[in-house]
Amino acid sequence: MELFEAPDNRAIIYVGDERAQLESWLTFYRATLLTKCNGLNTAQMKQRPVATSDLSLLGLIRHMTFVEQVWFERYFTGHDVIEYYKQVGDRDADFHNLDELSVLEVVANYEHAIGVSIECAQGQDLAATSAAKWRDRDVDLRWIYLHMIEEYARHCGHADLIRELIDGVTGA
Repeated sequence: MELFEAPDNRAIIYVGDERAQLESWLTFYRATLLTKCNGLNTAQMKQRPVATSDLSLLGLIRHMTFVEQVWFERYFTGHDVIEYYKQVGDRDADFHNLDELSVLEVVANYEHAIGVSIECAQGQDLAATSAAKWRDRDVDLRWIYLHMIEEYARHCGHADLIRELIDGVTGA
């Protein structure tokens, strides 16, 4: 059963203005991460098929929720963020304690974080600098978009491998 609509790579803008291209790639990768989970049950979503790694598909969705919150809400707008999964003393809590929320709750948090990210960036110039510094550096919205695309591409690659190890599905 398909839970998430597959991203349409034909919607990616190959010729056009910079912002439209950045937003189309980010939208594509946001959807791609979810489609890697189509057809899996909760136990499979929590599965960590690499013995030396804490990575799971559910953990990746939780992690990217955190990444959305941090880059757009905390750094770009300077807002205080109540991170869904972070815990004092556990830097990688988004990959741990996968039983605290249902898959549907995790996906709802992910979609909410994306919606807030879109609102934070809407109408802002790509050259607008972040309200909060990152590692004592100013970053602009353009850099945040590029970083988010890089982060999603990397983790969608992880999701590809995890999915293949779970049930042999590739290219989902």
